[in-house]
Amino acid sequence: MGQIPRVITPDVDARPARGATTLHWPLTPDELTAHVRIALDEDAAFNDVSTLATVRTDRRAHATLVARHAGVIAGVPLAVEAFRQLDPAVVVRVEAEDGASVGAGEPVLALNGHARGLLSAERTALNYLQHLSGIATRTAAFVARVAGTGARILDTRKTRPGWRLLEKYAVRAGGGTNHRLDLRSAVLIKDNHLAAVDGRIAVAVERARALAAAGTVVQVECDTLDQVDAAIAAGADAILLDNMSLTELVAAVQRVGNRARTEASGGVTLENVRAIAETGVNSVSIGALTHSAPALDLALDFHA
Repeated sequence: MGQIPRVITPDVDARPARGATTLHWPLTPDELTAHVRIALDEDAAFNDVSTLATVRTDRRAHATLVARHAGVIAGVPLAVEAFRQLDPAVVVRVEAEDGASVGAGEPVLALNGHARGLLSAERTALNYLQHLSGIATRTAAFVARVAGTGARILDTRKTRPGWRLLEKYAVRAGGGTNHRLDLRSAVLIKDNHLAAVDGRIAVAVERARALAAAGTVVQVECDTLDQVDAAIAAGADAILLDNMSLTELVAAVQRVGNRARTEASGGVTLENVRAIAETGVNSVSIGALTHSAPALDLALDFHA
């Protein structure tokens, strides 16, 4: 199945949906099907006693999934798949694609199908959309705060097990940039790694170069300006400036010059992110994009 098309049945309104159509969907068709099936089984959606007891098998329904608050949408393919697994014949019109900004009260999906299927899939579909849209919305807020500074907003590996590809996708939907995907993707020599080599940054970088594949980025986490100097002397590709003050960040950027990329991290909020970006760092990484973004308020409204 891959990326969900804007209109998934030929007999509905084909007006274009709002959204970013160039986003790369991270799951294969089989992975999408399996991920959603696990979620539906967890909720016992195929044995929904409340719905089976109250709704006739032939009852059809129209429903609209709407935003209760403004935000950025992410996770539409998962929501559509949830409804489709409960009712393979459901008709869905995508009103807002992933990456679209929506206002309060605006529609995301319009659905026409068996009432039982819509009701049983409702919570799973909303769980996907609310969580991923919350990440996209929080990311977009940070991206907006640093507009014009040249700094990128990065995510981290602080993701829920089994959800990393989806949560990093949601960051992209919000206009952010993905940091390394996993421990194999790049070298990041952190404080505990340095402790294991008695703080010898040159030794850590040399060993990383010898082990990692050619072209692998080697980044060193630095807490002090002296460590920044040592990391540059060792030939690091990137410097992670951890929990530094604004004054220290400015000094670090000046010391690094164009010899490596700089990334600020630690204690970043919407209130201080612009000041951090204005120090001249190339990027700002924020774990809160994925580990604590509030869900976007969405709801499924049935129509008579």
